[in-house]
Order: sequence, then structure tokens, then C-alpha cells
Amino acid sequence: MAPVSPTDNPSDRRHASCVAVEGKGLLILGPSGSGKSSLALEMMALGAKLVSDDQVDLCGEGGALYATAPDRLRGMIEARGIGILGADPTDTARIVLAVDLAEGEPDRLPPFREITILGCPIPLVLGRGAHHLSYALFQYLKGGRRA
Repeated sequence: MAPVSPTDNPSDRRHASCVAVEGKGLLILGPSGSGKSSLALEMMALGAKLVSDDQVDLCGEGGALYATAPDRLRGMIEARGIGILGADPTDTARIVLAVDLAEGEPDRLPPFREITILGCPIPLVLGRGAHHLSYALFQYLKGGRRA
């Protein structure tokens, strides 16, 4: 179920990127230049669909968080050093995972972490410097985390 409208539910626009695998959304967080668009492109090369790049509109509904693209950014993603590329986007995705590219993971097998956005708790991965990040996140979205 997609959000009704930002006026009916809590909403927020974030400097972030978002992709989806089988309808499950990954919110990619981090400061400018941290690799949000690059990670989104890597995920798309593995089969993820673009939701939004650079800015993401978030809406909380019934304890779930949904992402959409601002109209002016729909279907576009930045490839640093190449330009703005076109992509076949998906309209909306329920966010089931977030990754923060500002922080690296110090633990080999980290504890479960989460971030709360618009009152919705979302599992969180710390991703700075993880060379296998796109593959691991893609599998996380497909199969979940067991331990």
C-alpha cells in the first residue's frame, strides 16, 4: 500500500538515495560525496530499481515508512564524472533497511541497529568503507538478516 499523501501522514524530504529490491526499499544515507549515488548505481547493476537519487520524499503510514522521488528527480541518477543518467524507476517502496555511509562498522558480526524516521524503526547498517556493501545489502533485501 502506497502512502495516501504527505498531508495525511507525517512526511519528510531527505538528502538521500533510495533503491528497491522486490519492492523492499533501501534508504541510503550519508553526507555529500559519501557515495550514495554510487551505491545506488551498484545496486541497480545487480537488479535493484531506482526510487530516487539525491533527494527522497519519505512518508510514514501505519508504522511503515515509504519513499518516493520528488517529481523533478524521478527517473534520474547522478554518475559522478559521467553525468545525469536516465533510469526506469519504481514509484514507491516500503523502506525495510537503511545504510549510513558516514560511519564504518567496527564489528565483524555487528549487533542489530536501527534508526527511527517519522516514528518508524528501520534496521540500520553502518557502511562506510565496506567493499562488499552492494552485494551484502542486495542479499539482505532478498533474504533478510538471520544473526
